[in-house]
Amino acid sequence: MQAVKEITDISRLAGYRAAWRDLLAQTPGASFFQSLEWLEIYWKHFGQGKRLCVLVVEEDGRTTGILPLVVKSERTRVGRLNVLTYPLDNWGSFYGPIGPQPEKTLTAGLERLRHSPRDWDFLELRGGGAPGTAETCAAEAMQQAGLNGYTSLWSETALVDLSAGWDAYRSMRKGLWLRRLRQTEAKLNRQAKVDYVRYRPIGTAAGGDRVGWDHFDRCQALAEKTWQAAATDGTTLSHATVRPFLQELHAAAAAAGAVDINLLLLDGRPAAFIYGYHYRGCVFGLRRGFDAELARSGAGNVLLWRTLRDSAERGDTIYDMGPGSIDSKRHFLTRLAPIFRYSYFPGARLRTQILRLRRWWEGRGLVRQ
Repeated sequence: MQAVKEITDISRLAGYRAAWRDLLAQTPGASFFQSLEWLEIYWKHFGQGKRLCVLVVEEDGRTTGILPLVVKSERTRVGRLNVLTYPLDNWGSFYGPIGPQPEKTLTAGLERLRHSPRDWDFLELRGGGAPGTAETCAAEAMQQAGLNGYTSLWSETALVDLSAGWDAYRSMRKGLWLRRLRQTEAKLNRQAKVDYVRYRPIGTAAGGDRVGWDHFDRCQALAEKTWQAAATDGTTLSHATVRPFLQELHAAAAAAGAVDINLLLLDGRPAAFIYGYHYRGCVFGLRRGFDAELARSGAGNVLLWRTLRDSAERGDTIYDMGPGSIDSKRHFLTRLAPIFRYSYFPGARLRTQILRLRRWWEGRGLVRQ
């Protein structure tokens, strides 16, 4: 017999830690952003003014799926509205239900929501389309739950497919660009001793105890020497408003064996960094940058090239460079992957119906329900 529990207190999720970890390991296209560690730290730093809504699906007393959601107030084109959505806030590219059968979990959760009192104006699941998942999963779950949903494009992310190995990937790069990159790397080698460092702690479960604060601090120090130091959006690695959040998240990710740090050193001095997370062969590059004094040296591109090569040799299959700044990633990516959003607008309020029409218009030509 199936049952769905709603949990609104973050402390109560500790009792599901083992089940969450086991289910995440079975989740198609999963990432570190879907871990309980991510949610707990995200909620600690950004939960104020939001309501937690985690739906736990059980069958015969056994947890089979988890659907993490939050209710938050958002500014929209029709004014401020309460949206029920995933707890991601654009930190990562993709998100979805936890468990081996995401569509079944999502359907059960949405059916529960359809029959529950609402404190939200509309539902919008952002982050669909992860590699290894069906892009119609959420739309079909909405239909099965009796919700008239709309599929539209939320964003795009630059993916590097390394599943065929390094030689196959390298052979697809344009000859002229590749020659220039090699010339840049050769020039750096003539000017200084070049070292590439990749830090991936094995995690406490495997007996590791290193957090790697020295590598993390190098990344933050470098970020302060890039355009990120002047950014005002509060999401960059060195920004004071998110630094405590990223520091706490780093410790948790290191303990989980999910941290991925790449550094390029010139004569022992950090010149470029890529900071991110990895999970089951999929890597997400959260932030990258290089010393502004070395802007013309090409150190950033050299580091990314070495990172991709090392990933391929380690057996990573997907490297997600993230949405935005696509022009700087075009020579590396193998495809631009769409990130879908799935929206549902209950009731007949004028503002939500205007937004519903916008989603319908934006979703024309996409698979939708």
